[in-house]
Order: sequence, then structure tokens, then C-alpha cells
Amino acid sequence: MKTKKKKTNWQKVRKFFNDVHLWVGLAGALVLIPICLSGTIYVYNTELQEMFSSHLHWIDKEDGQNKLAVEDLIRSLSSKVDGNITNVSIPYSDERTYQFSVKEEGSRSRFGTTYYMNPYNGEIVGNSEEKNAIAGFMRDMFSLHRWLLLDKIEEPIFEGLENRKLGSYISGTATILFTIGLITGIVIWFPQKLKSWKQGLKLKLNGSWKRANHDLHNTLAFYSFLFLLIMGLTGPQWSFPWYRTALQKTLGTYQASGQRGGHGGPPQAMKGNDAEEHQAEIPSFLAFEEYIKVVDENLPYDGEYRISIPQDANSKLEISKNKVGFFAPAAGDKVSLDIKTAGVNDIQIFSDQPFNQRIARSIKALHIGSVYGGFSKLLYFIACLIATSLPITGTLIWINKMKKKPARKKRIEKREVSVAS
Repeated sequence: MKTKKKKTNWQKVRKFFNDVHLWVGLAGALVLIPICLSGTIYVYNTELQEMFSSHLHWIDKEDGQNKLAVEDLIRSLSSKVDGNITNVSIPYSDERTYQFSVKEEGSRSRFGTTYYMNPYNGEIVGNSEEKNAIAGFMRDMFSLHRWLLLDKIEEPIFEGLENRKLGSYISGTATILFTIGLITGIVIWFPQKLKSWKQGLKLKLNGSWKRANHDLHNTLAFYSFLFLLIMGLTGPQWSFPWYRTALQKTLGTYQASGQRGGHGGPPQAMKGNDAEEHQAEIPSFLAFEEYIKVVDENLPYDGEYRISIPQDANSKLEISKNKVGFFAPAAGDKVSLDIKTAGVNDIQIFSDQPFNQRIARSIKALHIGSVYGGFSKLLYFIACLIATSLPITGTLIWINKMKKKPARKKRIEKREVSVAS
């Protein structure tokens, strides 16, 4: 009878990681499929919304038309809505609408309502509260990705626990399991012999379906590993405060709640005597064209602008500028200006900031794939498709192995009987 070969240390380690990989994969498979699929679709949320709600974003420019001044658009909008105009977004393209953020009294939305205006005639073409099929679909995809649609259920599933939180906990836990599966999977992928490395880089689909399924799981996971790891590491911060704190401490950007700067947002709309007293504090603006001119002198590149409208004389006028293009980074630069003179108070260049702060500012962009515009979105879309397939292909590999075990056991028993006789 042949004696069993003693396992090497690498084989023992690989066996341990293989077991962990198997069980975390099986534990999170059913949850990960809808999370990854909805995430795949949501990568192109902006593009899909603009495609199916084009009237909000695009306009037909006629020859000889000139844009109205931003201050004229603000005055026009102020006469039609009840609330504070907090931001205006000015696109690079001449055929796109301007977007105005309005914080309305009694609004449920944290960010207020966005109004889309034609900059050539001042017409309001629509707002973000409009109901349409694609907007509703994308909201459902977001709900599925974040809360597994549990926020749609009114009655609490567990007493004392909000359904939205329950969904968030489940999705966050599944994402952590997914990240563990990625790390253990890359360890399993590395072959024992260096000469076998090329084999793990090839995708063979012309053999048996079992072989093709194995390659689809292992090889595609290897090529998408970095993108999936970034998604997995950044995702749970929206589910668990402790994870968010740990991530911030790891990046060296953590601040206790009492140390954080900023304010609670723009003041709410005022009425009566309070409004009259507040009116005296509102600053006297220069033409917004003057502010943008100063920004362009300090940030000389083509881009889109987002202007934060000061609500009183003590506030700063801040303008963010983002580059445009297929490879344009999501993070922009910011210029703080004196309201009365358009003098530069401060310039924040994103690329000049320390690496850890750039990462911290880009967490959302890193997670959803917009960190480098259309280029990174395409890569993330492909990676998310692969992520959606991994629980399926991985489960099939496990089922095939389970089927092999009885057959292998019978062969061993037969061999032992023949040796004994």
C-alpha cells in the first residue's frame, strides 16, 4: 500500500485559505448576486438618467443665442420658488442646462431640490422631484444595492430595528465576506510552481463546461481583483459607523464629531421681521462672470463649475472646478473668493493635497467607479459584471467537487480491495 505524502507548509496554508474562501463564498452568495448586479447597473446611473430624461439635461441651442447672466437666472428662479438657492452648476457644454440647488422649507431631501434651467431664456425645464420610469428604476437599484429593498417594507421585520438599517447591516456583512473571499481567492490562485503561473492567466472556453466555468471564476477574478478589492474595502463604511471610523483612522483623516469643521448647512427660509433683518445681511454680489474669470486665471483648464451661493455677508463664495473628458478625475479644485472684490482668499488644488487626504476625499468615487470619469466607469462596469458571476461560478465549482468525492471514494475503496486480494 502506498503511503500518503506529507503535505508541505504551502499546501496546508492553501488548504486553510481554500476552506475560508469556500465558506465565506457560500455564506454570502445569495446576497452578493443582487448587490453586485444592482451595482453594475448603477455605475451608469448618471448616463442612464440623462439618456431617458434628456429634456432635463440637454437643450437645443439656436444660432446667435447668448446665455443670460447667472445673477439674472438666480433672480428669475427666486421669484418662482420658495427657498434658498444654495448652489449653481455650470456645465462646460453650451447645449446643457444649468442646475440650481434649492433648499426649500419643509423639504425632506437632505440636498434640497435641483431645478434645471435653460440658460438662454431662463425657462425652468424641470426639477429633480419629477417622477419618471428611469428615475424610479435607478432608485430601486440603489435601494437594492444598499438595503436589499428592505426600506420598501413599512412594518419592521425585527422590533426595535429599522428595516433600512437591517438591510444595510446585511449588505455590509456580505461585502465584508466578499472582501475576505477576494483576499483568500488571490492566495489560492497563486500556483505552487512558478512555471504554472501562465496557466492561471489564460481563459479557455473551448474545453468542457466544467473547465470553462473554472477559468471564468479564477481567471476573470484575478484580472478584476484590484477593482473588486477597492469596492469591497470602501463599501461597508456606509453600513457600519465602526468600519467608517476604522477606515478614517487607517487613512489618518479621522476627526471626532466635536472637532469637525463646517456648519449645519445654509439657513432656512425666513418670514416676517426675521426675513427683513436677514435681508440686510445678504452680500452685494459682483457679476458672477467676474468670479469665474478669476477662477479661470488660477485654474487654466476647461471644466465645469459649481458655485456655492453665500447666504449672508460673513459667508465665503466658493467655486469648485472639475475637468471634463473621458479620463477626467472626479475630484475638482476649489477657489474661495472675497464677495466684494473677487480677490482670492484660498485655493485648494486636489493634486497638491497629501495622498491620504486625496484617498479620503475620493472614497465615494472609488466605490462607484467615477474616480477617473468614463474610463474608470467602463472598467468598473466590467469588474462588477465579473463580481456578479463569481458567486454563481464558485458555487458550480463547489457542486462539481462534491459530486467527485463519492466517485473518488469508490475508486480508492476498489483499489484497496484489489491490493488486499
